[in-house]
Amino acid sequence: MIRRCTVAGMFYPADPVQLTLMLDRFFSHTRTVSDAKGIVSPHAGYVYSGQTAAHAYAAVKPDFDGTFLVIGPSHRGFPSCISALPWETPIGPVQIDVELVSLITIPIDEQAMSYGNENSLEVQIPFIRYRFPKARIVPVMMGHQTMDEVIRISRILSKAISVYSGEVRIIASSDFSHYVSAEKAKKDDLFVIESLKDLNVREFFSRIQRNKITACGYGPIGTMIESLRPHGVTRCDLITYTTSGETSGDFDQVVGYAALAVN
Repeated sequence: MIRRCTVAGMFYPADPVQLTLMLDRFFSHTRTVSDAKGIVSPHAGYVYSGQTAAHAYAAVKPDFDGTFLVIGPSHRGFPSCISALPWETPIGPVQIDVELVSLITIPIDEQAMSYGNENSLEVQIPFIRYRFPKARIVPVMMGHQTMDEVIRISRILSKAISVYSGEVRIIASSDFSHYVSAEKAKKDDLFVIESLKDLNVREFFSRIQRNKITACGYGPIGTMIESLRPHGVTRCDLITYTTSGETSGDFDQVVGYAALAVN
């Protein structure tokens, strides 16, 4: 049993050679400056957000061979759940960390993970397979993006990390503003990202809601930070910010992308 690709050929190349060449190019423009405990990576098509995602992954030491908790929002409205199957990519499968799965008291739902070409988790997996070939994963899909759900899930994940025998890094999968001008997207997105400097998740949520900012994975971002807070993280740094306009040439209707690192 394996979780098959559902958005290969749409969000990223289905051909392994093309995908490898694309990832080669992305990472040739990055440099590792830290060993982040958590990152925020976008989940749009690679031609739009892949370079930004590569900058996020480059914030983790390149020889990391532990486990990535990958948290993404459910675009289809499913309740929070996890996957316990290996995940297919065009460049090879990524194995599940069975031990860590056993410590996480969130329901397993493989159907939800594949329904409706869900991309929030899948687009992260080829980056992991390419950059960290020995790493394993535990995919976590987040349903309701509320502070109550952030607190509930982060307590479960933090407890699991505390008793787990290996190293864990957490990936929060999120794009930022959707279908506004590039000027507005950058202004709004940097405003909400600024609140994360000192890991103030409640202020982050407040700014998202107060300013009606259409970030699609703010819940996973909050969950990543709150899961890591008991493990000594103190800050969140912006690595880079881009928009789809830089690829499409359309600056009137863009999507914002940010690479963030939590240390």
